[in-house]
Amino acid sequence: MLTFFTTAKPFRGHEGIIQRNALKSWALLHPDVEIILFGEDEGAAEICHELGLRHEPQTMRSASGTKRLDYIFGRAQEVARHDILCYINCDIVLTREFLEALRRVHSWREQFLGVGRRWDTDIPEEIDFSWTGWESEVLTRARTEGCQRFYHNIDYFFFVRGLYADVPPLVIGRVGWDHWLIGKAYANGAPVVDVSEVVCAVHQNHDYGYHPQGISGVWHDAEAQENWNLARRGQRPRTIEDAQWRLTPTSIQTKPLHWLTPVKRRMREIAQQVAGAVRTTLWHPILSATRPVRRALGLTQAAIPSALRSKKRRHWMD
Repeated sequence: MLTFFTTAKPFRGHEGIIQRNALKSWALLHPDVEIILFGEDEGAAEICHELGLRHEPQTMRSASGTKRLDYIFGRAQEVARHDILCYINCDIVLTREFLEALRRVHSWREQFLGVGRRWDTDIPEEIDFSWTGWESEVLTRARTEGCQRFYHNIDYFFFVRGLYADVPPLVIGRVGWDHWLIGKAYANGAPVVDVSEVVCAVHQNHDYGYHPQGISGVWHDAEAQENWNLARRGQRPRTIEDAQWRLTPTSIQTKPLHWLTPVKRRMREIAQQVAGAVRTTLWHPILSATRPVRRALGLTQAAIPSALRSKKRRHWMD
């Protein structure tokens, strides 16, 4: 059937709740699902014993103590009970939509990489998996209250054993490793299938308290920069937008003009650079020069109704 493998943060507080939700949702997909949890984080051994998961306490870490992707992928492909594997972040809730998508992709090709966009959703409580309607409730909450992320955020990868060999020493919990995984599938000639249209992967929102600098550190610290350097070495990092194929409710279709994705990506980067230059050289000086007048007239940010204010960005890709 399928082997999930993942690693987790300590099982305490809200992180413990959402990780337990995720693991339970995967275990309920099929009686023959295997789940491997890597790491000796607080509560990991206990949750594995409770849910009947395979615990691999040993991990390889960077000099800063961050878990290494190469060890986890190598070990998982070595010990997995099944030939179809899925690396997935331990905050993603899946439903039977995912299992059906995997079956369809697996019957289509012998080699593949399946990925999809996630839905960021607030789930502060434990899910009641004993209730038969839990899947419908979670999916409805995600699609009505949540937000489907863009192509950059990649939280699950399902593939055939052996696709990933010679993984560089990327670290998990920083940016870049997910883009390398898609780029590697391209380099190996495996078709990349975007299953976002039929799979609602529910990402349970959380903070970034595990990093001293929060989300800024996750994206910009020294390990993040080293991840990007490694991801670019010898191949082009890619995102879900680069997928050559997409899974629809009725078929698997070629994504039109997918080969233009690098051009579109570069155009967006240029647009962001131009917008940043305009803000710095034009808009910010205007704001500074007119601040006394605006304050005298009461035209301050505090005076703008909250409904009209722009939402706070979670990170620079928002």
